Amino acid sequence: MTAVRDRLPEGRYGRADAARTERRLKALGAVLGAVLLAVVGWSAWWYLSTNDVSGQVVTFTVVSDSEVQAHLEVHKPVGTTAVCTLRSQAPDQSEVGRKDVTLAQHASVVDTMVTIRTTARGTTAELLGCQRADQH
Repeated sequence: MTAVRDRLPEGRYGRADAARTERRLKALGAVLGAVLLAVVGWSAWWYLSTNDVSGQVVTFTVVSDSEVQAHLEVHKPVGTTAVCTLRSQAPDQSEVGRKDVTLAQHASVVDTMVTIRTTARGTTAELLGCQRADQH
């Protein structure tokens, strides 16, 4: 089979063009990959540098069919007012309670207990996010 290919005229059946096209596609793929990597890196840097308020639910307790209590810990710059959104869900994962908590304490770490009123028995307390009050 190789002997037959060697006897065919150069460039016939698009072989020379296929190699050139393959090189162009590889170069285009490398450029697009580099651009994608740069966009993802920039997005991650922007998110981390602009979001200086973070928090977590340390623990929670189901108090009753209409109340869930959460221990919330928030890290923020000193003197910044933060707003954190918490929610509680039922066993079927439907949302039964939601609360925005404003934290104006001067400290950089704030530990607080938050009571979420629920419309049915909640089985979770979840922090959806925290941000500066001026971004809320």
